[in-house]
Order: sequence, then C-alpha cells, then structure tokens
Amino acid sequence: MPIALTRAVSRSITNCELTHLERIPIDLQHAREQHRQYEIALKSIGCEVVSLPEMPDLPDSVFVEDTAVILDEAAIITNPGAASRRPEIDSIAEVLQKYRKLIYINSPATVDGGDVLVVGKKIFVGLSSRSNIEAVAQMQNSLESYGYQVSGVEVTGCLHLKSAVTNVAENTLLINPNWVDKNLFAGMDFIEIDESEPFAANSLLVGEKVIYPTGFPKTQKILEEKGIDLVLVDADELAKAEGAVTCCSLILN
Repeated sequence: MPIALTRAVSRSITNCELTHLERIPIDLQHAREQHRQYEIALKSIGCEVVSLPEMPDLPDSVFVEDTAVILDEAAIITNPGAASRRPEIDSIAEVLQKYRKLIYINSPATVDGGDVLVVGKKIFVGLSSRSNIEAVAQMQNSLESYGYQVSGVEVTGCLHLKSAVTNVAENTLLINPNWVDKNLFAGMDFIEIDESEPFAANSLLVGEKVIYPTGFPKTQKILEEKGIDLVLVDADELAKAEGAVTCCSLILN
C-alpha cells in the first residue's frame, strides 16, 4: 500500500509565497475542506494517508512536495529556493528517515520538490526561480550509484516544472508546451493541455490512477478521451497559493 504524507493547511496560508499570481483572499476553511477531500481521494485509490500536524507559522507548509523527492532507494531532502520554506525541512526529514535513507541538498544549491520530475531512472529538474544548476550537480553526484541520470530543464511562465509537465501514465507526460520544451523529454509520449487552460498540466499519478483538479474541463476531456483514469478533486482555493495536486503530498511506494 502506498503511503501518502500530507500536512494540514496552515492558518497563516494567506501569507504564502507568491511568484506568478497576484495575492487574493484565501478562505481558510474552504482550503481545509478541499484538502480533506484530497486526502479522501488518496485513500480511495489505495493510499495510507499519514497526515502531519499543522505548522501555524509556516504559510506554505501544506505543500509538502517541495521539501523532499521520494525515490525507491532514498529520499532527497531539498533546500527550498524561498528561505521562508526552509524551516519545514527538519520535521519532514524526521518522518522520512523511518522509510528511506536521506540525502541532503546543501547551499549554494537550491531546489523545490515541485521542480523535480522523476520518470523511471531519469530525473528532470526545472531551472526556475526556486531551483538552480548546483542542485542538479549535487543530485547527480548523490544518485549516480543508483543509476539515475539527472538533467536541468529550462522553465518559463510558471513557478515549478510540475506546473508545466507531469506523469499521467507510464512513459506519458501531460504538458504545457508553452512553458517547457517537449524536446527535452526524449522518448516520451505526450498529451498536450488545452491551450486555454495554461495551469492544467499538474496531475498526480498514483499507480494507474491520476488525481486531477476539476478546474480544467477541456483538458480533463482530452485526458478521458486518451483513456486516463481520473479521480477528480476541487483544488481552486489552494491554487490561489500557487499550489496544485502534486504539491500537497509525498508518495512513498
């Protein structure tokens, strides 16, 4: 049974970091209800949900994905690009050490988990405002013995790589080609989002099911026509904090 680590929505989420969106009010109770439904969706597809306690003074702490990258052999503990996120690291490392060997990313390298896309033994790291080339080098050095190939890819127009491209099936990526170049992912099959829904490329693949937000009906239809098995969740409130469905969990298979 996969384990999904989540964390309760912080009461200070209205003070979240924002890079590409304007700040608008976030309804805390609505955000918490959507997060609860997200956890229910994870359970419905066979995950054991381990919900970590709220961190009241850390606005972005619900977005646990940014604190670590989970591999079969180890967990990479990140060094987030926003300094305000770094106090989240110790508590995640304390939990993950029960399940995996830990590998730490150290300054001057910075990386958010949202910038890391793992496809088999290939790891793509978005070179964004949060993640840099030094992180790519550290990850390659640490993971080479496990057979991983780590490469940096340029991202434009969005916060993280996984805002632009995510897995929806084995060897198949959902992608916004305006934000990341398809040619960087040689050998992959692609499903392109509807161009009227630029944020629609973020999806969470668990086993053979995909957790997907309800806010992108045109892309949803494309995915369904391609035979992708979707589990739909409302995520528009957390999206105001530049969050999405991958952001809110760490999946340990």
